[in-house]
Amino acid sequence: MDLTYTEGEEAFRARLRQWLAASLPELPPRPDPLDWPARRAYDTAWQRMLYDAGYAGLHWPEAAGGRGATPTQHLIYLEETEKAGAPYVGANFVGLLHAGPTIAAEGTPEQRARWLPPVLRGDEIWCQGFSEPDAGSDLAALRTRAIRDGDDYVVTGSKIWTSHAEVADWCELLVRTDPEAPKHRGITWLALPMDAPGVTVRPLRTLAGSTEFAEVFLDEVRVPAANRVGAENDGWRVTMVTLSFERGTAFVGEVVACRRTLGELAAVARETGRWDDGTVRRQLGWLNAEFTALWRLTQWNVSESERTGGVPGTGGSVFKLRYSHARQELYDTAARVLGPDSLDLDRDWTLDKLSSLSYTIAAGTSQIQRNIVAERILGLPKGR
Repeated sequence: MDLTYTEGEEAFRARLRQWLAASLPELPPRPDPLDWPARRAYDTAWQRMLYDAGYAGLHWPEAAGGRGATPTQHLIYLEETEKAGAPYVGANFVGLLHAGPTIAAEGTPEQRARWLPPVLRGDEIWCQGFSEPDAGSDLAALRTRAIRDGDDYVVTGSKIWTSHAEVADWCELLVRTDPEAPKHRGITWLALPMDAPGVTVRPLRTLAGSTEFAEVFLDEVRVPAANRVGAENDGWRVTMVTLSFERGTAFVGEVVACRRTLGELAAVARETGRWDDGTVRRQLGWLNAEFTALWRLTQWNVSESERTGGVPGTGGSVFKLRYSHARQELYDTAARVLGPDSLDLDRDWTLDKLSSLSYTIAAGTSQIQRNIVAERILGLPKGR
């Protein structure tokens, strides 16, 4: 991994900084973080600005509508947009970082032409329909059933923790198409239109008051077989592609955000006198080393994914495991620095603290990540 920047890469950074400086003042005020319809409008408007400027899908292959940027250019983009305080993907999260890359890697030319341009333009939002009430960490135990009927699948079942379902146009949906097959082999990946008859969305309110997750109920919903990505019953393999993006590169921008938050936290500690506490200084120093190491691991994972055809490998599980806990430790430290002010729900850091509690569960629990690291990287025998 080469951590130096070429003259061309520095020129790319300079152009991006110039565009951000000119474009960010044109954005309207950020909406209430709990108002997801308003957040959808805000996030998709920003995505359209990126598209018009040529920065949408920067690292996607050109065949998928992206710019085919190098991993280093992608990391420069993430660094500079975060430093400038630009919006992150927000409601576009699943489409840009999960479903879109999966379709780019596994979809047919027709599927790529249908679904990828609207994602890049910000015209359509995707949600993720993977987890079920009785199939959380054990995703392969899912029971939502899809029966082939002519040119359609008829889908019945339910999903939970469906990210952004209340504002989504499409859902990356996992269904069971062969109940007699071993549980990992009877799954199929479908693109579900959220306005199809029989789809019911029931928002779930989080501890922070947001409704970014929902239950989704499917009552004999007809999904065209043309919406199947990959072969029937090959959905588990396609899902591993999706999860490799979710664990390997989807959190990249958040590492930069955490490093910025850490710097702000150190400044608050100095202003309030908490810096005089040696325990606080040691914790802040340890977190600085932790997030620096995570950024280096991010660079390695992104570079490795480029060498292996653009799909992240199992190194993403190492990153996701450590990042989830480091994020929680960052906001635990913020609570010690802020004291009683950390209970103020109007502070961004307080909401981020509540949000951080979910990171050891989302995108595969820490227990699942440890199993992947043990079995697929270290070569340890499977547990009994």
